[in-house]
Amino acid sequence: MPGYAEILYEVSGAVARLTLNRPERRNPLGPTTIAELASALEQAGADDAVRVVVVTGAGKVFSAGGDLSQLAGGAAGAGAVKPRTFPELFGVMAGLGKPIVARVNGHAMAGGLGLVVACDLAIASTEAKLGTPEIDVGLWPMMIMANIFRNAPRKRALELALLGEKIDAEEAVHLGLVNRAVPPGELDAAVDALCEKLAAKSPAVMRLGLRAFYRSQDMAYAEALEYLQGQLAAVLGTEDAREGLMAFVQKRPPVWKGR
Repeated sequence: MPGYAEILYEVSGAVARLTLNRPERRNPLGPTTIAELASALEQAGADDAVRVVVVTGAGKVFSAGGDLSQLAGGAAGAGAVKPRTFPELFGVMAGLGKPIVARVNGHAMAGGLGLVVACDLAIASTEAKLGTPEIDVGLWPMMIMANIFRNAPRKRALELALLGEKIDAEEAVHLGLVNRAVPPGELDAAVDALCEKLAAKSPAVMRLGLRAFYRSQDMAYAEALEYLQGQLAAVLGTEDAREGLMAFVQKRPPVWKGR
């Protein structure tokens, strides 16, 4: 198991929790943190006991975004993993095949918002603010724009990027950036309940379904239909699909094999 310097990696039951762990600096996302997140996700992906991954931040902030000190020429962290980029991290997330839930415990800005949106599902505290304030320091949210524009309406997403203004969690729900906003005292219960429901589904079908979703989202319509027809055949060929159909006929809960 890699030794992580800037995140925490914990597994409890079927859930792996990845925590950005530099609260004194508002959990910035530099090359080392990004690399450790990617490595921890790969670790969770290889662990058959893990069915759901939660990403969150230590302290009162999810993440303030990219580490501007490193962008300005400061030294990178001294983690044990090779530095990686946002595109590499987002590629790992899209190909993981296990649901990733963002537990947005506080403000998620710039790259922090990009990380939230790159997760499959997200639940935010009503005290959280979200935004892309890069424009205010002469930057543009290049590395997170692809994910944001796949979730939020075009003009509202452009408004976020052009003005750099913060929105509250309820507005983020309205825009499709997060799934739900709950009072901070209910955040853990809401995330735990969602993870429990996800962990109860077939891991084999979840893996095929998530990977098909991300691969097909930018295909032309006819190409997507042809690809998804092949993926349906792959799903029907799993032991879990046969077990699910048999359990339905026999009126009993399915027992997933994960294959």
